[in-house]
Amino acid sequence: MKKLNVCVLFGGASSEHSVSEVSASAVLDNIDRSKYEVYPVGITEDGRWLLYDGDVESIRNHEWEKGNTSSAIISPDSNDKALIVFRDDKIEKIRLDAVYPVLHGKNGEDGTVQGLCEMADIPYVGSGVIGSAVCMDKCVAKILFEKAGIPQTDWVEMKLGENIDIETIESKLGYPCFIKPSSAGSSVGVTKASNRDELVAGVRLALEHDYKVLIEEAIDAREVECAVMGNLEPVTADVLGEIMPAKEFYDFEAKYQDENSKLIIPSEVDENTVNKIKEYAKRAYRICECRGHSRVDFFIDRRDGRILLNEINTIPGFTPISMYPKLWEKSGVPMKDVIDRHIEYALNRED
Repeated sequence: MKKLNVCVLFGGASSEHSVSEVSASAVLDNIDRSKYEVYPVGITEDGRWLLYDGDVESIRNHEWEKGNTSSAIISPDSNDKALIVFRDDKIEKIRLDAVYPVLHGKNGEDGTVQGLCEMADIPYVGSGVIGSAVCMDKCVAKILFEKAGIPQTDWVEMKLGENIDIETIESKLGYPCFIKPSSAGSSVGVTKASNRDELVAGVRLALEHDYKVLIEEAIDAREVECAVMGNLEPVTADVLGEIMPAKEFYDFEAKYQDENSKLIIPSEVDENTVNKIKEYAKRAYRICECRGHSRVDFFIDRRDGRILLNEINTIPGFTPISMYPKLWEKSGVPMKDVIDRHIEYALNRED
């Protein structure tokens, strides 16, 4: 049986460049090489696309750019359906059967790369342009969650150039509250404010990462995550996972740099709550037009047990501490099969 040519995209011109490299190394370690001819293409932090021909460990250690690379681009010409590689004085076209983006954050998870694949008419893993863009923008996603009748924390949106309406924020949300860039992942630029001075400082920090800011009510809650796969009829992993952050909240450092943060799999949540979360996860997945795979994050209010949807991550991490692959593994689906299913969903999309 002829192998399928799959281009794995990693890196990216985003604040989550290094996280993407670690995630991609896990995908490259586990993808079935008997089924797929794999072409790893790294995107440098300054936006160069390079076909990488070297060991996976160098990607994991963020040293791949020093290795054997060639300039490469995905042709936007739908007649090509190809990766174009520039080797010395030669130009090579490699016909692609699928693209597997393992890009986190802006310029990768926000619909931009997905739009390129649409133009090129090449199947790709994960959500489309609309689903990716919607879930990247937390404020837009929250409007859809509300439309779908999914409970969430109270929130306020503000944009660059607007005066901070302190009184509205204090009356609607109170303190403490969380301030987040609307379109950044891995908790980059997220702060918690307990007073006006911290609120203003948090908004300024968030505006360094995005022109739009989400300010949310902070509650004493458990953080629970649900893994989802599929296209029009999504399915969830059998188990949920719970995060026990080492810090007050699960920021970038707690996620990727603090070894004291813990994941509890399966979560210690009663069956009724688990089932409700799974249904909310699938409802959110559908309303946001997600495809392929996503991780859907929830809060459980410690005061009254309310389930509150936090956000959807359309390209969840595959790092050694990432929840998504661990939930499927605990549900009897090893990483190799997860990758297989992702590619199958890409090749068999109904829309």
